[in-house]
Amino acid sequence: MLKIIKNHYRFINYKQGQRDMAVKVSIVLTGIAIGLLVIYAADVAAGMMSEDRLGFLPFDHMARGVGLGMPSIILPIIAFFISRKEPSKALGGLIIIAGILIIIGGIVVLAMPSPVEAGTEERSVISQVGPLFGTGAFITALGAIKLKKS
Repeated sequence: MLKIIKNHYRFINYKQGQRDMAVKVSIVLTGIAIGLLVIYAADVAAGMMSEDRLGFLPFDHMARGVGLGMPSIILPIIAFFISRKEPSKALGGLIIIAGILIIIGGIVVLAMPSPVEAGTEERSVISQVGPLFGTGAFITALGAIKLKKS
């Protein structure tokens, strides 16, 4: 009887360890996403202040968006689904922060001067900002769901 209880306790601890690991991995993924968003924002800010409109990273705006923007959108979504059954207020807060940073990025795109004024081709602001607002709202909602479960 004692051996059965001991094995059951070991099984419960193993399952709890897997749950803790899922939350830890999710927190790391979301932290990486927030770091990428901060680097992206700093590079855009540096580019806005320079005459040649280039930031400190040697990428054009398309490569910067794909290299820094896409992972920072995908990682919080993956983090949510990895730990969807586990409560974590810290993870919920980090996912909300990532969503808000994406929405702020959309606001900055709206506030940027038109490329026509800057001497480049015309752009459709709605086609750039709409997906950012939608994705930011979706990620923020995932964070709110995670907080509500906690």
